[in-house]
Amino acid sequence: MYTIGEFAALGRVSVRMLRHYDAIGLLQPARVDDRTGYRHYSAAQLGTLVRIVELREIGCGLDEIGAVISAPDEHAVLREVLVRRRVELEASIEADRSRIERIAERLRRLEGEGTMSEVEYRSLEAATVYAVEGRAPGMGPENVGPMIDPLLGRLIGAIEGAGRSPIEPGVFWYEAVPDSEELAVHVSFTADTPAQPADGYEVVSLPAVETAAVLEHRGDMPSIGGSWMALMGQIAEDGYRIVGPTREVYVHAPDDRPQSEWVTELIAPVEKG
Repeated sequence: MYTIGEFAALGRVSVRMLRHYDAIGLLQPARVDDRTGYRHYSAAQLGTLVRIVELREIGCGLDEIGAVISAPDEHAVLREVLVRRRVELEASIEADRSRIERIAERLRRLEGEGTMSEVEYRSLEAATVYAVEGRAPGMGPENVGPMIDPLLGRLIGAIEGAGRSPIEPGVFWYEAVPDSEELAVHVSFTADTPAQPADGYEVVSLPAVETAAVLEHRGDMPSIGGSWMALMGQIAEDGYRIVGPTREVYVHAPDDRPQSEWVTELIAPVEKG
């Protein structure tokens, strides 16, 4: 048997933490002295403490850890927790990369080396497109980015399945879903003249826009969030407000060239006020 101090030292945790684990039922001592109240732990419990410490170090919550160490099939539950935690960490890393790129873009703008043009205000003609729609869990590149390739695959497959080829440029637009945090993501290519309906896509008429704020983004998709933020800020500074779904027009986005060479127009319908 180990005293609580000895057990804490072996497990590289504090005595206070062991008392907390006891209080919440995560790891209770093997024996408590009736007279003194001193806690004692068995050698067999050291393995459990090691697992708790390992899982805490990779960011698992105490409820998750409790489910692991109390499970009849600990191996299966542990594997499930580890796989889930890996997915969470990968998503966090991707979000951090996006934030780092936005910081880098902001620094480039401060130094006059940004990837954006000046904001231009102009009218847009009506357009007809072939489009598919998906739902992202929220705003931001970390939510929208994973949607794009699957949607493009669906759309290109439907257009080619109808015996036609996609016509550039690609036009994407985004709309808030009422009473939801989701974002409707629309991916489209320019329609034939006249437009040809077919299974797998919708024929959508994009209305003419009297005034649109347009910003040209030159570079890859992870850095596009910074350009959108710059556009939003300039719109507000110029006394405009957004009055319709925002768009991205992929003016130059060849598959055989790196995204650093892409040119994308960011568009927001606006009016004064």
